[in-house]
Amino acid sequence: MLEGIVRESTAKSATKALRKDGYLIANIYGGGEPNINAAFKRNDFVRFVKNKTKLAFEVKVDAKKRLVVIEEYQADPVSGELLHVDLREVVKDKLSRYLVPVKTVGTPKGVKNKGVFITMKKRIPVQCLGKDLPDAFAIDVSALDVNDTILARDVQAPKGVKILLDGRIAITGVIKAK
Repeated sequence: MLEGIVRESTAKSATKALRKDGYLIANIYGGGEPNINAAFKRNDFVRFVKNKTKLAFEVKVDAKKRLVVIEEYQADPVSGELLHVDLREVVKDKLSRYLVPVKTVGTPKGVKNKGVFITMKKRIPVQCLGKDLPDAFAIDVSALDVNDTILARDVQAPKGVKILLDGRIAITGVIKAK
């Protein structure tokens, strides 16, 4: 489990001092409680997130465990170093909106026919109860040829999960190389 601290001050000088000490600034919100200004050891956070197998994961802040998902993050444009992360608390019996990652399976046959495989949506917005939250949408792309796309209406959502995209929006596809 990932452990963090509560930030006492949100002033710029305090934030800089925490970053200098190797901390990643975080905000935890949702769940019907007040927002929590937290900080995690940057290296521990990155290592933990890279090795997690589920979309939702537990963090311990202020001696309380919370189930959270990464809503958004901010990285330095030059160095790529992680600066800030927003974590949304997952409530098992509350209807909420989440962003679920798209994982492609297979190699499109259109790539062998001189096409270029592209993914337009890396995460799909959904609405569901916290207990029904899928870890990812696995999309088989092996049948895609040049100029084929997979649209939002083609993605099969599990029971209790509603995709919040227009059905005509492209998720992934193969385009003709120039």
